[in-house]
Amino acid sequence: MADDSAKHLEVALVAAERTVWQGQAKIVIARTTDGDVGILPGHAPLLGLLQGGTVQVRTVDDEYFVAAAPDGFISVANDRVSILAENAEMGHDIDLEEARRELEEALATGTDTDADPDEVRLAEARVRAAEQTS
Repeated sequence: MADDSAKHLEVALVAAERTVWQGQAKIVIARTTDGDVGILPGHAPLLGLLQGGTVQVRTVDDEYFVAAAPDGFISVANDRVSILAENAEMGHDIDLEEARRELEEALATGTDTDADPDEVRLAEARVRAAEQTS
């Protein structure tokens, strides 16, 4: 008899203050400092730094979502995927127009010496996640 646990991943997307999403998935796609990674059941253990701002998940129910997670870590072991980010937000919860305005404001302050690169990365991630969701 086949082992059903090997047919899916247990995924947890956790922000500093809350669990953003937890459930079973067929695939998780994220960009790390070493490049894009697609994680399927049976994936080798991995620990990486997130880069690029979005994480894509296809659930076992064939639902698809994108989350904004500009900085953080991804850990894979024994068909468990943990994504830990200081800021994380589901793309479908983000107002695209508001996110674009926030990005424009963050970029406008980019000419000042006080510009916050973390704020720009977060704004960019929110726009990408909202665009990929709509």
